[in-house]
Order: sequence, then structure tokens, then C-alpha cells
Amino acid sequence: MATAKFGWYAAKLAVVMMLVFVLQNIFNLDSLALDSSKVLQQPWTLVTYIFLHGNVNHIASNLFSLVLFGLILEKIVDYRNFLITFFLTGIASGVASVFFYPSVIGASGAIFGIIGLLVVIRPKMVVPAFGIPIPMAAAAALWVMFDLGGIFYPSSVANIGHIGGLLAGIVIGFWLRPKYKVVDAKKEKIKLDENYFREWEEKYMKRH
Repeated sequence: MATAKFGWYAAKLAVVMMLVFVLQNIFNLDSLALDSSKVLQQPWTLVTYIFLHGNVNHIASNLFSLVLFGLILEKIVDYRNFLITFFLTGIASGVASVFFYPSVIGASGAIFGIIGLLVVIRPKMVVPAFGIPIPMAAAAALWVMFDLGGIFYPSSVANIGHIGGLLAGIVIGFWLRPKYKVVDAKKEKIKLDENYFREWEEKYMKRH
């Protein structure tokens, strides 16, 4: 497995979102939101909407999740694949949302995309969710249940966008899984050739 390159990009994206949030409170940035009626004329809003947030609670919850799950994912798959996942799933979430909501802002769909990828490549990894440590797959299943409930009891949350981002992350996860899956130590074959013993001897039986 290739060594993953780590660049703290989840944290860097969080800083950018905080700066954008400050600008939102100074200037009118509504033109950067994803407006379903204008998406064909303004396709760039499928990306810019990710960086906008409605209030302090909205951005605080998103940034916490982005940094937590984003840094975990980036550490595993390197910063390039993390960024590809973040933006592709954010766009997929936006595409899903335009069919059901008049306007959308926020990074939630991209964050669910990160979670979807982690579900595929690290389903048993224990994460803090709902105040308790539970496996990644179980946490994602509970979040999906809440979003499905939100579809039938609409609120200000773009629940379908969350599910769209999660599904996109799962698709990317199956694409990356062969490269980043955890090898079962019991099934891993140990190559006992001459080079192996020579390396072992140099490491543990150094002569002085």
C-alpha cells in the first residue's frame, strides 16, 4: 500500500468556511447559494454552496464533523483522494438537492460523502456518535434513519442531500477500497525468502 500523503486539508477547509461565514455576515453572498431555479445558468454554485452556512449552530456542527471525519479519511487515503471525495460528493449532494429543495447551503452533503467512504473502507472503526463510541457503519445507519425520518417530517435540513452525498461517498469507497482496505492479519501471507531473513538479521542481529 502506498504511503498516504497528509496535508491537514480538512482543517484548512474548515478555516476557509469560517472566513466565508464572517464574510456572509458583512456582505450579501446569496448569489453563491445553490438555487434550484438557477443551477443551469450558475453551475458553479454546486461548489460554492458548500462553503456557506446559515447560522453559528449550522457551521459549528458541520466544522466539527468535517475536521473529525475529514482528518481520519485524509490520513487513510491521502489528501488528493480526500479532496476529490469532498468536492465530488458535495456536488452529488447538490444535484440530488435541486430536485427537492428551492435553495441549499452547507457542507453537510460533502461530510456525509466522507462518512460514506469511511463506511466502506473502515466499517468497524469506532467513532464518537450520539454521545457514545460505536462502529462507523452503525453510526452511518443511524444518521440515515434520521434523514429518512426528516423526509417525511420536513424541516430546514436538506435530508435528501445528505443521503445523496452518503451514496456518492459509498460509490467512491468501493472504487478506493481495493487500495486502502485493511488486510486480515490471519489471511496475510508472509513471504519467507532470502531477502526477508537478511532484512530481519540486519534489523535484529546487528553486529558491533
